[in-house]
Amino acid sequence: MEETAVEEEPVVEETAGITEEDVAPEEKTTGIHQVLKEKFIEGGPGFMAIVLVCLILGLAICIERIIYLNMSTTNTQKLLSDIEDALASGGVEAAKEVCRSTKGPIASIFYQGLSRSDEGVEMVEKSVIAYGGVQMGLLEKGISWIQLFIALAPMLGFMGTVIGMIGAFDAIAAENNISPAIVADGIKVALLTTVFGLIVAIILQIFYNYIVAKVDSIVNNMEDASISLVDILVKHELTSKK
Repeated sequence: MEETAVEEEPVVEETAGITEEDVAPEEKTTGIHQVLKEKFIEGGPGFMAIVLVCLILGLAICIERIIYLNMSTTNTQKLLSDIEDALASGGVEAAKEVCRSTKGPIASIFYQGLSRSDEGVEMVEKSVIAYGGVQMGLLEKGISWIQLFIALAPMLGFMGTVIGMIGAFDAIAAENNISPAIVADGIKVALLTTVFGLIVAIILQIFYNYIVAKVDSIVNNMEDASISLVDILVKHELTSKK
C-alpha cells in the first residue's frame, strides 16, 4: 500500500503541473475590440479610415433622429381627450393652450388647425393637411444621408478590395514569382476592406429600418388624430349652436 501511494504522488503533481501550463494560455484571451483594431490596421489606413468615417457620421445621424423621434412621440388619446375637455370648458383658446403645453408634431398640427377654427371645418382640414406635410418633412430629415452611408460603405470596401488586388498583382509582377505568401497577403488586405464596409452597412441598415418604422408610426398616429380632431370640432360646433 505504501509503494502504491508513493507511485501515485508524482503522477498527481505532474498532472497538476500540466494543467497549470495548459490553463494559463487559455486565460489570455483577446478581446473583440483588440481583434477589430488589429484587422483595421491590417486593412490599411486609406479606405479603412473612410469607411470608419461613414460609420461615425451615420451613427451620429441615427442617434440624433432616434432622440428626435422619441421626443416627438405623443399620447394622442390623452391629447384628444384634453382638447375635448378644454373645448367644452374654455372654448378654442383653452384647447390651443393645451396644444402649446404639449410637445410633438401632433400638438403643433392641432394648434394650427384650432387657429383656423373660426373659418370653418373645411379650412381646419386644409390647415391640418398642409402643416402635416411640413411636420412629416421634419420627421424624415436626415434619413437620406443614412441611406447614402449605407450604400457608400460597401462600395468603398469593394473599391479597396480592387485596389488591394491590383497591388497584389503588382507585387507578383515585381517578384516575378507567384508565391503563396505574396498572393495571400495582398488578398487578405483587400478583403478586409470589404468586410468592414459590409459591417458598417449592416449596422446602419438596422438603425435605418428602426427609424423608418418609427416615422411611419408617428405619421399614422398623426393622420388618425387629425381626423379625430376634425370630428371633435364638428361635434363642438354642433353643441355650441344648440
